Amino acid sequence: MKVYVVDTHALIWYLEDDPRLGSRAEKIMDDPSVRIIIPTIVLAEIKYLAQKGRIRQSLEDVIRAISLDPRCLIYPIDLSVVHKAPLGLNIHDALIVGTALVQREVVEGVLTCDENIVKTGLVPTVWN
Repeated sequence: MKVYVVDTHALIWYLEDDPRLGSRAEKIMDDPSVRIIIPTIVLAEIKYLAQKGRIRQSLEDVIRAISLDPRCLIYPIDLSVVHKAPLGLNIHDALIVGTALVQREVVEGVLTCDENIVKTGLVPTVWN
């Protein structure tokens, strides 16, 4: 089973069937044999974006969708993630990368188009 960490935009754009989602990222997220790791910070960011009216999905909508998908695993922000979170990124991106680094043994990459994450070169990224 291939495992990927998903960032906030990728998850929201996938759930909303948004054309901004990269074609490779969409294909991976459609694959029933793929495990999708959702860092807790992604859910916190979704709550914030929904409250600000910047996305259509509510946190409850997202939690409902991922709870119905057995491929999804919510990964906590624990000390190992905090220790692996790289300096120089905003806190959201750092914790997403930290999650991927903690799970480096099994993670194929991060589904993201975030240039800040891509530029670090710390984790493989997948988008188009």
